[in-house]
Amino acid sequence: MATEIKLPRLGQGMESGTIVKWLKAEGDKVKKGEPLYELDTDKVTQEVEADASGVLLKIAVAEGEVPVGRTIAVIGEQGESVEVSEDAQEEGSPARAREQERERGREASTHGDLGDQVTEIRAPQSGNGDGRVKASPLARRIARERGIDLVNVAGTGPEGRVVAEDVERAAATAAPTAPAASPAAVSQDVEVEQLSSMRKTIARRLTEAWQAPVFQLGITVDMGRALEVRRRLVDLHGDGVKPTVSDLLTKVCAMALMRHRAVNALYKGDAIELHPTANVGIAVAIPNGLVVPVIRGCERMSVAEIAAARAELVDRARSGKLQGGDLDGGTFTISNLGMFGIEHFVAVLNPPQAAILAVGSTEEKAVVVDGQVVARPRMELTLTCDHRAIDGATGAQFLGDVKAFLEEPGLAL
Repeated sequence: MATEIKLPRLGQGMESGTIVKWLKAEGDKVKKGEPLYELDTDKVTQEVEADASGVLLKIAVAEGEVPVGRTIAVIGEQGESVEVSEDAQEEGSPARAREQERERGREASTHGDLGDQVTEIRAPQSGNGDGRVKASPLARRIARERGIDLVNVAGTGPEGRVVAEDVERAAATAAPTAPAASPAAVSQDVEVEQLSSMRKTIARRLTEAWQAPVFQLGITVDMGRALEVRRRLVDLHGDGVKPTVSDLLTKVCAMALMRHRAVNALYKGDAIELHPTANVGIAVAIPNGLVVPVIRGCERMSVAEIAAARAELVDRARSGKLQGGDLDGGTFTISNLGMFGIEHFVAVLNPPQAAILAVGSTEEKAVVVDGQVVARPRMELTLTCDHRAIDGATGAQFLGDVKAFLEEPGLAL
């Protein structure tokens, strides 16, 4: 019995993915769990494993964007005949062309039922008054492929419905939207990069974040004791992953989150989820953008365990081998730009999380201690909070505990 391979949902909110390339060809033998194809989602590019063993009988979608749940391939026994549903065929394939011809026929039949009642092209209009345009599926597909805005297309179908011929007519007669630039006005040094799925997601999520009513709280921490603890941890675990200040900070934040669960929260529109464990996301810069892999249950882990988990996630992030599950389930995020010499910055919220902590560099500063001016290692922390879930006093108390734990790490135990 042949097995249809469907595009899986690899993370929360995933609606589609882009097949980059197949790692097997039609006719190749495949084992269950063996990498089958590369998939680019809005979060990561990863290899997806085969759901079954056998022979790759059919690749229904060679590349391009595919909605979750669509059949993209078939695995079965050698010589077994297969049929793939038409909605799984690629654009431009014979099956898709036949489907388009059938739809054109349906449109022509429906249109023809009006007889001579429709003799003029109607003015462009929205079909039902709420901003939505009445259009056939084929018309929408052609409009999407050719970059035509259906709002500006006059419909000649029943009740002003836009049909395929209307879109093709609009595409053929469309005037350029802007005058062509003269060669002298165009710099030969300009490069145009199309947005990747990840960059599109970053743009969408940051736009959503700016719609939240947020506030920021800042505090300065004396890092003398924390740096000493970190040095001792490095000596203690010299043969393993060396703990960093970020690892110590992750542990400290996790303990503070357990004291202030209102900060360890997700805002879900009409509800606020208070989570029992600190699943801390660590913002990681990669060549194509930014990802936030999650270390789960940080309050139960030692600093050395957090360091090992962080090192593994960062390595997989930078080599493009993160899985969808590595990015889900975060309840709080830390963004550290201290390694770039940035002393202070404000991090943008990571919805639906209710808070994110921005960490600056540790710098020697002149401060007054016991009436004397001395140089001390100081670090600035800035907490961004979603005011819909967190009040100012709650955020201040959380940040105060983070400061206290860093200045005296023993308090976090």
